[in-house]
Amino acid sequence: MKFTPTAILPMTALLLVVTGCSSTTASISPAKYDKMNCAELNNAVGDTATDISRTAIARGKVANTSVPNWLLGGERVKTAVADRESARIERLQQQQQAIVTARKQRCPSAQ
Repeated sequence: MKFTPTAILPMTALLLVVTGCSSTTASISPAKYDKMNCAELNNAVGDTATDISRTAIARGKVANTSVPNWLLGGERVKTAVADRESARIERLQQQQQAIVTARKQRCPSAQ
């Protein structure tokens, strides 16, 4: 198997996606949201929704990537990245639910 610059490019791009999307979400602490006012909670819900959408788009792009047959392990990497993005979406949804719960308890207009 001979590697040319154009053959290495897809693998490099895939590796950059894997390492670039490896950010971790902070642990979900309801106490953190108890200190926020209603406007901050509203902003946090919006920010979390934006992060969920952004992550879902990235997951879709990875899932729809065409991996060449000659690229050994490419499908495994693609699946691992998509699974990581799915896990991140689940964490963000849990975080958003904690924010919404705090907002319902503290903000009369959120009910």
